[in-house]
Amino acid sequence: MTFRALITLAEGIDDLQCVTLIDVLRRAGVEVVAASIEGRRMLTCARGTRLTADGMLIDVLAQTFDLIVLPGGAVGAQHLAAHQPLQQLLKDQASAGRLFAAIAEAPAVALQSFGVLRQRRMTCLPATSHNLSGCTFVDQPVVVDGNCITAQGSGAALAFALTLVEQLAGKAVRAKVAGELLA
Repeated sequence: MTFRALITLAEGIDDLQCVTLIDVLRRAGVEVVAASIEGRRMLTCARGTRLTADGMLIDVLAQTFDLIVLPGGAVGAQHLAAHQPLQQLLKDQASAGRLFAAIAEAPAVALQSFGVLRQRRMTCLPATSHNLSGCTFVDQPVVVDGNCITAQGSGAALAFALTLVEQLAGKAVRAKVAGELLA
């Protein structure tokens, strides 16, 4: 079975997180769609890396994904949080019981504003945890609560990506991908 993942891209997202997520999920055989919420496909990440999105979010809103992921980055997370079509897409994903995930600032900024963290255990960049309400902050690199997966920051990006692989495809695929990364 082929799993599909949507990674949302915005101006100012974190370079390392975004590239790590795309790379690891693709190594696991996941069909990754990196979609821009901006009015263009070419974006500049927080530290100057230039990325070209596969397409525009507006063009994939009607599609179903097994996983939707929001990378962090202070500016990028704010852009994601302000994007109304993404907000509705994420709410629909959560209510359908499909996987959704965010790392660093994105859980506290975007997921919090979308209202999908209520009564959940989650984590985020600790410096942004003051933005949280209605959920329980857990000071761990990666937290899985049902269909919601969150991570603390760039230092947890690889563990986060591997956890997403495990949630989608199982422990054996995670172990295979992790082993390839060490070979």
